[in-house]
Amino acid sequence: MKTTRYFQEQVLRKRPYIKIEWCERIVKDPLAREAQPDGRIRHWGVVPELEGRVLRVVTLEDGETIHNAFPDRNFRLGPRVEEDQL
Repeated sequence: MKTTRYFQEQVLRKRPYIKIEWCERIVKDPLAREAQPDGRIRHWGVVPELEGRVLRVVTLEDGETIHNAFPDRNFRLGPRVEEDQL
């Protein structure tokens, strides 16, 4: 899976506990997905290896290139943009 330079140089440096495999898994099979106003796409998923916490993974507009990832303490399931609306 592709990643941005920002993800490689900043995100993984600031959050070394995040594994690319987790991000890939969430992008492929998210619990929820939502488009941002700037075109990037948010993907959420539960990571058992992180004590069941929810990780938000942000991709570029292509829906594949990982740009950011972080634990999302405020995530709540609710209405989201459906995949076919992205």
